[in-house]
Amino acid sequence: MSLVQRLNEDLKKAMKSGDKAKVETLRMLKSQLHNVEISKGGNLDGADEIAVLNSAVKKHKEAMEMYEKGERMDLYEKEKRELMIIQSYLPEPLSRDELENSIDAIIQKLGATSSRDFGRVMKEAIAQFRGRAEGKLIQEIVRTKLA
Repeated sequence: MSLVQRLNEDLKKAMKSGDKAKVETLRMLKSQLHNVEISKGGNLDGADEIAVLNSAVKKHKEAMEMYEKGERMDLYEKEKRELMIIQSYLPEPLSRDELENSIDAIIQKLGATSSRDFGRVMKEAIAQFRGRAEGKLIQEIVRTKLA
């Protein structure tokens, strides 16, 4: 079942159960996916869908920080609920250990030995872990492995 189909099914269930927060969040996600689909000019693949979800997660985290600084705990809690709903549609993130082991395998496969190979390793790692690990974490691990 594709992400859009899953969103539609869950939206129906949320509407029937009267869960307003979930309905709003799912409608927002569907809208964002639809807008990206229009701008791309075709159907979205799994990586595109995950990128949209990751973008929404990032925006919600930033909003949560702002609301916390502004001492608006009501809005902070609303963003937190929406964030949890969005994260339920993302694939399970990799642990740091799993990521380090996989990056070791990439480094061996590419024969990378120094920091000059950083770009090649990052390109492969980002392609492999898109949506399952943050770019900053991947970058940090690759830098320490190639240092």
